[in-house]
Amino acid sequence: MQLERVSGVMLRIELTMRALIKASPPEQFKSIPTIFEHYFPRTCPHPELSVFGATGLQGSAVVDALLKDGTFTPRAITRNPDSETSLKLKERGVQVVKADSGDKASLVSALQGSEAVFGVTVPILPAIRASGPNELTQGKNMVDASKEAGVKFFIFSSLPSLIKLSGGKYTNVSSYEDKDAIEEYLRASGIANASLLLGTFLENFWTHGNLKKTSTGFHISAPGNYSLSSLFTWVQHDVSESVLALLKSYTDRTKNISGKSYPVLTALYAAHSEYNGIFTAEQVRNPHLVTLGAKFGSMEEFMEVEIKKRFGQ
Repeated sequence: MQLERVSGVMLRIELTMRALIKASPPEQFKSIPTIFEHYFPRTCPHPELSVFGATGLQGSAVVDALLKDGTFTPRAITRNPDSETSLKLKERGVQVVKADSGDKASLVSALQGSEAVFGVTVPILPAIRASGPNELTQGKNMVDASKEAGVKFFIFSSLPSLIKLSGGKYTNVSSYEDKDAIEEYLRASGIANASLLLGTFLENFWTHGNLKKTSTGFHISAPGNYSLSSLFTWVQHDVSESVLALLKSYTDRTKNISGKSYPVLTALYAAHSEYNGIFTAEQVRNPHLVTLGAKFGSMEEFMEVEIKKRFGQ
């Protein structure tokens, strides 16, 4: 397996203003910042971000970043507020609220007072999908509940449709298709939103035991075609950077993020350029994202920060 020398996420951002435009007289649009202040007010010094998956890898990265930065207050949404991980969050001063993504009413209650949401959905095995709630239901419930609770901004951890990417060649990867469908549903909801499209998690090297030290070096054990490049995301570093940058920028028109996509992996572009022209080449690190505060880590940085301390020199 070839490790690319970059890691990161793709950002897709949409500040949805369609309903606002229909409802407002033309003269109200002479001062766009005023419009944002009216519809996206910061009503408290530390507005709350409700975090789904706060006990998992992505959500915990977001919680850690919020606690360190101090601009936003994290609220952890979980099915089990008494789990060991939930109790550790409480010890750190995080509000932990019980809700189930399969139960929209519980979500509406849990999200009350939140300015923004970070949403993560859990893939459901095909054998279970037919008989119970699926990932698409989870995502739609999160979006609908956010809208009912008055959430102003929704950040979703998404994936691209492999049907679209492959021109219809790969049709049975349900977790990708569900996330893409949720993203489309979110974009049509009227809530200002952004989506993060992640690669394989670099943290899987130790959480799944993929990387092992040997007498001659390192051995990576993972399924896949080893002749192809692999695309990775350093979740603890890059997801936290992305979410913070989005939260601090989504109401600021001068930062010009509305409607933008940022494919930050050159390898992602090269790997998929043959499919429908979906991705365009971008510089790594993307200068606009750096300006916003999202400075994605490199593979070299990951090796220094994470691998050396776990596997030695």
